[in-house]
Amino acid sequence: MRLFILGLGYSAGHFVRQYGGSFSHIAGTVRDPGKRDDLAGIEVHAFSGNSPARKTVELVRDADVLLVSIPPGSAGDPALAAFGDVLAVGHRRKVIYLATIGVYGDHGGAWVDESTPPIATFDRTRQRLAAEQAWTETAHGDVVILRLAGIYGPGRNALVTLRAGTARRIIKPGQVFNRIHVDDIASAIMAALRHQGGGIFNVCDDEPAPPQDVIAYAAELMGVAPPPEEPFATAEMSAMARSFYASSARVSNAKLKRELGITLAYPTYRHALDALWRAGEGR
Repeated sequence: MRLFILGLGYSAGHFVRQYGGSFSHIAGTVRDPGKRDDLAGIEVHAFSGNSPARKTVELVRDADVLLVSIPPGSAGDPALAAFGDVLAVGHRRKVIYLATIGVYGDHGGAWVDESTPPIATFDRTRQRLAAEQAWTETAHGDVVILRLAGIYGPGRNALVTLRAGTARRIIKPGQVFNRIHVDDIASAIMAALRHQGGGIFNVCDDEPAPPQDVIAYAAELMGVAPPPEEPFATAEMSAMARSFYASSARVSNAKLKRELGITLAYPTYRHALDALWRAGEGR
């Protein structure tokens, strides 16, 4: 199988490191290839939303599997704008689109699943939903949409932020988030590739929890005092950071397990932080 990745970021790069041996050829895009030295074995192409090189277009056209990890913007989906015409013709290919559980919006901490209608409160939510629909239409329905929870893993976790002194415990009563370890994202991508047909799947852990609990658990593992609690109402935060606290929901992963056969390696943040700490993270 020939794999092309639109947006070789943290999750997609981790997928290649874990499952790259399953493909005969792997290529993908980054904004600036000169700034990436961790992409050995991948044919890298520059793409920042402008007109792609002819060779890039040909590889996208000929790919058997397309993994899309570029988010949409105010002008729409840059990947579809650049490659939509070539994807609308030729052979059928599997498209796996990495989306976000943020499309569900605020449910006051109640449980939601793939049958729950999204709530497009913010522009970025409307952009995400429009991109999901556009990719579904372009791929003639043979697209698996993976709605990802908050992503963490090696180099990107509460142990690292605590050690760096940037961790905060923002307290908003009733607030809960889901998370997902990058290893489990990689497993979900591979399972989606093997899945017959398309569909939407939530890729998240078993235990949505308040964000301050994750920081406190990481501090306990490290044997350090957690940062002080900060009331959400008075905490200094960027508008973007504050907007993430506007939504509170418990997102179900039952369909992911039932239909894609996924067994999470890290079903809770505690499982993951325990493993990351043993591996030397945060030291």
